[in-house]
Amino acid sequence: MGAGHDHHGGIAGAAQRHVGRLWAAFALLATLMVVEAVTALATGSLALLSDAGHMFTDVLGIGMALAAITAARRGGRDAQRTFGLYRLEVLAALANALLLSGVAVYVLVEAVRRFGDPHEVTTGPMLVVAVLGLLANLVAFGLLREGAKESINLRGAYLEVLADLLGSVGVIAAALLIMTTGWWWADPLVAVAIGVFILPRTWRLARAALRILVQAAPEHLQVDAVRDRLSAVPGVAEVHDLHLWTLTSGMEVASAHLTMEPAAEVGSVLAAARTALHDDFHIEHATLQVEPGESPGACGRIEW
Repeated sequence: MGAGHDHHGGIAGAAQRHVGRLWAAFALLATLMVVEAVTALATGSLALLSDAGHMFTDVLGIGMALAAITAARRGGRDAQRTFGLYRLEVLAALANALLLSGVAVYVLVEAVRRFGDPHEVTTGPMLVVAVLGLLANLVAFGLLREGAKESINLRGAYLEVLADLLGSVGVIAAALLIMTTGWWWADPLVAVAIGVFILPRTWRLARAALRILVQAAPEHLQVDAVRDRLSAVPGVAEVHDLHLWTLTSGMEVASAHLTMEPAAEVGSVLAAARTALHDDFHIEHATLQVEPGESPGACGRIEW
């Protein structure tokens, strides 16, 4: 029997390439979060408080992303952590989704209560701070957009910033509406709109994180297609015990047992199989066990 192991530089992690942008977004949003929270309490605006709450989760989410990236980098130095601490990124994304859902539910409940008893809001400071929040979120949105395509953790922070950006627009609209018409219900109405917008997106983020944690095959990879491709490798008679999962964002992992044809050469089969996984499916980390054809089932296969 032979075994092959392919371990390329991609295992370094997509999120680590965007640490500088994360720090910049973190500092900017943390400053505006404090300003929004203080102003929301001073003006009595639920919409602005909702926006400040979402900005708090932005800051916390980015902070968790930075902590996960740092821990993942350091975890690779411990010989007992053979996969490092890359799963911390996924756990941070799941915590992000749960926290943001909690904030959204709280705002929705408070907004419903206020519909029956509208509060007077001081619109001048509310409008100024909402504009500042919009500008800050636009900058943060630009900083995180590229990384969100590669990392589930950054995607969580990016979604929060997107929701907060739209929330700032809503707060500005509510302030202008109250200033021009005196319609106080605009404040809780905008708060409800923010909550309704963000909840489905946080649930999708949580679902993506849970798929990784339960080691389901990546949605963009079809297990049968991978099996068929490996079966087509010259010298491979049969493929079994095939497993595909995601370690963390951008790190798909595969393991498989390949039964060889009698005349096949181990080195050639391994090299061709690795190339097929890399070129056709962008799987850069693969552990392959090659077995002689005359001893089927000798590996003691396990059905999971």
